[in-house]
Amino acid sequence: MDLLRFATAGSVDDGKSTLIGRLLFDSKAIFTDQLESVERTSQQRGDEYTDLSLLTDGLRAEREQGITIDVAYRYFATPRRKFIIADTPGHIQYTRNMVTGASTADLAIVLVDARKGMVEQSRRHAFLVSLLRVPHLVLAVNKMDLVDWSQEVFEGIEKEFSSFATKLDVPDLTVVPISALHGDNIVSRSPNMPWYEGPSLLHHLEHVHIASDRNLVDVRFPVQYVIRPQSLQRTDYRAYAGQVAGGVLKAGDEVMVLPSGFTTRIAGIETADGPVGEAFAPMSVTVRLEDEIDISRGDMICRPHNQPAVAQDIDAMVCWMAETPLAPGQKLAIKHTTRSARALVKELQYRLDVNSLHRDDTATQLGLNDIGRVRLRTTVPLLADEYRRNRQTGGFILIDEATNRTVGAGMITSAS
Repeated sequence: MDLLRFATAGSVDDGKSTLIGRLLFDSKAIFTDQLESVERTSQQRGDEYTDLSLLTDGLRAEREQGITIDVAYRYFATPRRKFIIADTPGHIQYTRNMVTGASTADLAIVLVDARKGMVEQSRRHAFLVSLLRVPHLVLAVNKMDLVDWSQEVFEGIEKEFSSFATKLDVPDLTVVPISALHGDNIVSRSPNMPWYEGPSLLHHLEHVHIASDRNLVDVRFPVQYVIRPQSLQRTDYRAYAGQVAGGVLKAGDEVMVLPSGFTTRIAGIETADGPVGEAFAPMSVTVRLEDEIDISRGDMICRPHNQPAVAQDIDAMVCWMAETPLAPGQKLAIKHTTRSARALVKELQYRLDVNSLHRDDTATQLGLNDIGRVRLRTTVPLLADEYRRNRQTGGFILIDEATNRTVGAGMITSAS
């Protein structure tokens, strides 16, 4: 079985946590004691029904306020596929949490309240999903039971969202009418909406094609760890461990090591279960080379005629996650694949209004949850691709060296 990572997004009170709770409940992925705890808490709060959103809203503040604050990860599986869900918050002040949860997703579900239609946060999260290059987007029109299962209301929201999506880079859009509270169109088709001829939400999640989303053309293998056994019996053994970030590696292939530029061939590829003939993203493997080359953590194995940019000047879209603003002249640590360096903020080119998509060229800094285009200069070259080509080698994080906190997430637009 393959693995699908997906994130939920949308405005406050659109039913994201309830949707995930319903998926977990209907797929029988929760334990009896968990359900009893949720039922007991719902009764104590005076709810007339079992509030399934409590399955993901685990923080005390979340349960007291009835909102999602932190990103909650949940796991479940069906006979066809395994799933990792990231339940992200809807409040504007937690945009950074939403970016974190969606950054590794293969698919994003943006929920819209059928009574309210498209609101500011719906557009904001749809834009962020597009910016993060999430390949598949599902618009779930929730709470259809509160609009009498109206086909007209559903089609109006579908038309409005599709019109907005034309301004974004959304390669795959699916629209599903649901009621997360009652389970309509979640696991099976709902008899309350006979006019809807599409699949249920879970059926779509089980069958959406994700294998072709990964870059299998550009070979990228960032070296994470050099394996050199200290045993006297294995003095000739030297291998390089890491996770394949792109392309396909095979024994006998000619490869180049960056930044040194030396070429060699792959002698063998191994996993925890033994040798394999080939490796591809996102497999974690150990690679042995035919020649002894000076390779260390942060180096990258690629094809001789298909290399990433070796660059110290980076242009990137940055989502700022700290209360202290980002400004030109600031010095930060940068973590890109397995390579660490220091970076200087040379220029803030513009700040982006994610609601209107307007570029503010007069901006002098990025505040908490702001997104803007920034030019960085790094102390050592990064081995990078554009984010739209490879999300692994095109993404990075910025770290405050004084506090060791992650203060920014970046997506490379160009490197030179």
